[in-house]
Amino acid sequence: MREAALTFYETMRTRHSIRDFAPTEVPKEVIENCIRTAGSAPSGANHQPWHFVAIRNPKLKTEIRKAAEKEEEAFYAGGGGDEWIKALEPIGTGPEKPHLEISPWLIIIFAQRYGEFDDGTKYKNYYVNESVGIATGFLIAALHHAGLSTLTHTPNPMKFLNELLERPKSEKPVMILAVGHPSEEATVPAVAKIKKPLDEILTVL
Repeated sequence: MREAALTFYETMRTRHSIRDFAPTEVPKEVIENCIRTAGSAPSGANHQPWHFVAIRNPKLKTEIRKAAEKEEEAFYAGGGGDEWIKALEPIGTGPEKPHLEISPWLIIIFAQRYGEFDDGTKYKNYYVNESVGIATGFLIAALHHAGLSTLTHTPNPMKFLNELLERPKSEKPVMILAVGHPSEEATVPAVAKIKKPLDEILTVL
């Protein structure tokens, strides 16, 4: 157990978000199996209130980029607030999101606010945000384990994704996950490698 825990930590500590992707193709089967891993996550009442849309269609990725950048421009123009924008300065982000087109895959993560039976009757899902958050963590870990890099992207609002991907009103888009291999020019900001030490994140009673 000690060895397995330490080995997994050593694997995951090499995971970093990157913003420059290579257009190198990634097999569909790899993406499918990583999403299978996400689907194995625990959830409230085992309702599994998530849906993943994996996209490699170039035209659709371009449409998503245009819509996302429109929201990002409003955010960086002041909609995000001075404090939030200042917090992003060390990371070096801006409204341009070329990775949404260049990365070979985009995975859109939806949270299902409620479910529906075949006759249209609605039923409640429980702990939706928590469940989808856990599944997303599983997905990112699985993709990293498979040798892929990711970038989480959350333009606000994201309603445009329901329209572009023809998803029902019961589903709320919570994240765009760019997936692929880093380009030769890809870098990781030094500040992003600073992680809190164990004694700051753990209390043992």
